[in-house]
Amino acid sequence: MAKVEIDSGICGMKTTVWATADSDPYHCKLTIESDCEAIQKIAAQLSEVDALREISLRRGEGPLALQKGKEMCYHSACPVPVGIIKAVEVAAGLALPADVSMKISDD
Repeated sequence: MAKVEIDSGICGMKTTVWATADSDPYHCKLTIESDCEAIQKIAAQLSEVDALREISLRRGEGPLALQKGKEMCYHSACPVPVGIIKAVEVAAGLALPADVSMKISDD
């Protein structure tokens, strides 16, 4: 199981994603809890994903997490869809767990 905790920044919304790949390592179950209504809508529609589809931008339509983010997020730079993909990568054994960060300033 992989867990990703996402602090989305200035909006103040927090999201936690749990991804689990049990018997089929490329079929991941997702549990997503969020303060954000848009992310809650994504969570209601994104309970299971194909890990190989989620990690590729070159296979067909691309990741469902990004598609749902495009449809439902209020802000195009929301980091949650990418955080969902990172959780899936780790749960499926396609990436090692490692923190990511962005430092943003106006100077």
